[in-house]
Amino acid sequence: MLLVIDVGNTNIKYGVFDGNDLRASFRVTSAKGKTADEYGAILMNLLSSCGLSAADIDGAILSSVIPALNYTVCHMCEYFLGMKPLVVGPGIKTGLDLRVSNSREVGADRIVNSVAAYRKYGGPCVVIDFGTATTFNVITADGKLIGGVISPGIKGSLDSLVHGTAQLPDIELEFPGKVVCTDTVTNMQAGLLYGFTGLVEYIVKKIKAEINRPDAKVIATGGLGQFISKETECIDVVDRRLTLEGLKMLYDLNRE
Repeated sequence: MLLVIDVGNTNIKYGVFDGNDLRASFRVTSAKGKTADEYGAILMNLLSSCGLSAADIDGAILSSVIPALNYTVCHMCEYFLGMKPLVVGPGIKTGLDLRVSNSREVGADRIVNSVAAYRKYGGPCVVIDFGTATTFNVITADGKLIGGVISPGIKGSLDSLVHGTAQLPDIELEFPGKVVCTDTVTNMQAGLLYGFTGLVEYIVKKIKAEINRPDAKVIATGGLGQFISKETECIDVVDRRLTLEGLKMLYDLNRE
């Protein structure tokens, strides 16, 4: 079985593939202070809860946007699984042509999502990842990653609003049903969620105009992707497994 690991700014996502089937997936908080032993103990418990063990894992791949955690996670894999993971980074085969100013600046998560989106849905396509940041990646019909957009994340914007003001409360993220609201909580919900929906729609519209492909498919992933997609028609597909499946694709491509 293959263990795929996606280290994000907020969470670490794990997936276990048995062939092409995603047997299990789980996530833990990304914490720079945790040791390899702590991460390993958590992973072993999560595997055990799914009826699996370290002996079932015969391959691993890692993508990370926190360089400070790379050594810790790699060491965890070596100690608990007896193997070094394949790390998504310079030199790895992706099957994509990165047409950007500096390919080393492109986050591993964006590469993984772009690979998965292009191989699953074809191009041209726009991949939106609703994570700690909201990222847009643009892939052409012939598999060129030509750039994208990085904007704030929804939860990060809420945290900034709450902690940067004296009287605004922490709120639950849900659409209030209308834009003009009458109390503080629904005012905040409307501003954040309708505001981000408008951001997504406008950026997608501009991207399609710039690449002259109004037919480009828009794929969303990340925790709030399905949430925002219910409020807009500009998102064609919501694929919450996109990153995990992209890691599986990259592992298979590089193993070959």
